[in-house]
Amino acid sequence: MKHPGLKARMFVVGMALFAFYAVAVAAAMVIWGTNVLPLAVAGSILLVGVQYKIGKWSALRSVNAEDMSEDEYPEIHQRVEWLANDMDVEKPRLMVANMGVPNAFAVGRKGAGTVVVSRELMQLLDMDELEGVLAHELAHIKNRDVVMMVLGQGVASVVAIVAQWAVLLTGDNDLADFFLAIVVGNIVQFIVMLFVLAISRYREYVADADAKQYVGGGEPLARALEKIQHGNERTTQAQSQRSPRGRGRQQPGVTDQVGALCIFDDDERSLVTRLVATHPPVEKRIQRLRE
Repeated sequence: MKHPGLKARMFVVGMALFAFYAVAVAAAMVIWGTNVLPLAVAGSILLVGVQYKIGKWSALRSVNAEDMSEDEYPEIHQRVEWLANDMDVEKPRLMVANMGVPNAFAVGRKGAGTVVVSRELMQLLDMDELEGVLAHELAHIKNRDVVMMVLGQGVASVVAIVAQWAVLLTGDNDLADFFLAIVVGNIVQFIVMLFVLAISRYREYVADADAKQYVGGGEPLARALEKIQHGNERTTQAQSQRSPRGRGRQQPGVTDQVGALCIFDDDERSLVTRLVATHPPVEKRIQRLRE
């Protein structure tokens, strides 16, 4: 499915990220000399590669994901195979996990993707609704969303590192400069990540639209999102009643890193947290699916 809106946004964000990266490399050349250019480029590529590999491994490990048995879940495997054929992608590795909440996420790239589904989600949804969720996750793999997210995070990390060193090398190299470098690095990384998160939210709409196309309508995924939202709310309320001090945005059993990958993220947000959210409001997603 073609998405001119996504391409336009990707162009704008890509140019912004390239500008940040170019400024960071230019600053590194001013600080350390022109000979640092090959090292800076190679280091950036290595950093992104390491983040991608470690990110995928840690996401699967954090939820103790296990391979989904084809004998135990034959219909899920069959539907994913049909969807993969329709989307022209390799069938991803399917895994299951106990996340404590109904959810699902995808990691990896096109041709080497993995989709993790929580057992809570399989118990909550009927097969058509689950197919809508699976189509959404396959769309993320098809559109290389995880790879683009890691690339954006890599650029943000590189820019932050250069900013920190710039503060340290131009200051008095005392304890105050050390803390200032940390603050400056975090601020610069935050600014760059605003662009990455903005495109991440739009990519959720795109994945929803692709799922709507490949399952023949948006209603199954819309119902799934409603059930997932209510399931997460019940789980969070139950845990809050048991442990009032444990109230917070992070979903039970799901780390912040995995939460950014999941099909559903906590929707209770202030204006500021919406700005840095990885997902758009679920009500807007459901409205678009039913239009």
